[in-house]
Amino acid sequence: MLLPRLHPGVFAVLAVFSFAAAPSHAQSATHSSTEPPAFREVVDETGRSVRIPQPVHRIVSLAPSLTETIYALGLEDRLVGDTDQCDYPADAQKKTKVGGGISPSVEVIASLHPDLVLVTKSYNRLNTVHSLEELGIASYATDPHAVKDILSSIKTLADVLGVPDAGASIAGEMQHRLDDLGHRIGDLPPKRVFFVVWTQPLISTGQHTFLADALRHAGAVSIVNSSHDWPQVNLEEVAKLQPDFLVFAESQPGDTSRAVEKLATLPGWKIVHAVRDRHYAVISDAVNRPGPRIVSAIEELARQLHPEAFAGKLPDAKKDTKKEPEKEHPAPRALGFAQFFSNVPHSPHGSSSFTGVCLCGR
Repeated sequence: MLLPRLHPGVFAVLAVFSFAAAPSHAQSATHSSTEPPAFREVVDETGRSVRIPQPVHRIVSLAPSLTETIYALGLEDRLVGDTDQCDYPADAQKKTKVGGGISPSVEVIASLHPDLVLVTKSYNRLNTVHSLEELGIASYATDPHAVKDILSSIKTLADVLGVPDAGASIAGEMQHRLDDLGHRIGDLPPKRVFFVVWTQPLISTGQHTFLADALRHAGAVSIVNSSHDWPQVNLEEVAKLQPDFLVFAESQPGDTSRAVEKLATLPGWKIVHAVRDRHYAVISDAVNRPGPRIVSAIEELARQLHPEAFAGKLPDAKKDTKKEPEKEHPAPRALGFAQFFSNVPHSPHGSSSFTGVCLCGR
């Protein structure tokens, strides 16, 4: 007789109920100590306790940085779905799309029968997590606030997914490159920069984001001294502080460079000496994604700000640890579980350009 197919979450509930109803049988079974557990309980980076089916065979990623990490760990075959913004590496674009990271289709996610959905607090919404919980679908959240946290997240996530050695290897290589970079530029005075996240309104990064920490690793310091993650800044303030460089991130080579040239023609911007003197640094928008490629973006920025430090050879910034996965646009807002930085518009498709927004922290 054929039985109706049940959602994996139903099996999880039945398993828990059966275990609770007959603890003595579970404890006396002679083979229980040798069989792998059906679930593993972990605490994610937001402090939530999560029961994850074991082993994890089917993964849905709701953030580009997490998709990148999955590819870097060599687990792309387990990735059954990702978001519209997950476009790096190119193969990620072939995965089933579940919509945007901010408002994904929970129905599409459920249809993929994932063992685990990966989210990040700085980009995804708590409502999405709650909706998945109601369907019995486990989700694990990351929440890095500094470059060292990104390395730690990669190692922890690798352990959660059952490949701890791969995570340790990637994080170790990233740390080695950061250490090498620190030896090169550590004694040089940092450049004062203004990182342009959004132009209308003018948005930059505060002092307590992983992006601001990435700037520090590149031998730069943001002129914006704000406790807000993505503060709105007055152009007159920028002119008063006169940064050494303006820093832009771009997703498509050449897009930002052309737009930046137009900046000097706009009213008000001419009073900023970095605009007048064309002191721009344009780097990959990998700097906006807390994933494996961020070290390459840091090296790229350091080369532009401190060219004198690179007479010798540094590992090619185009090469990244293992396989490089996709990009992450800065969200000009704290797109956290708790609240939104509601004054800032966002691109529904996550595209980033000079005139658009980079969804930071994805």
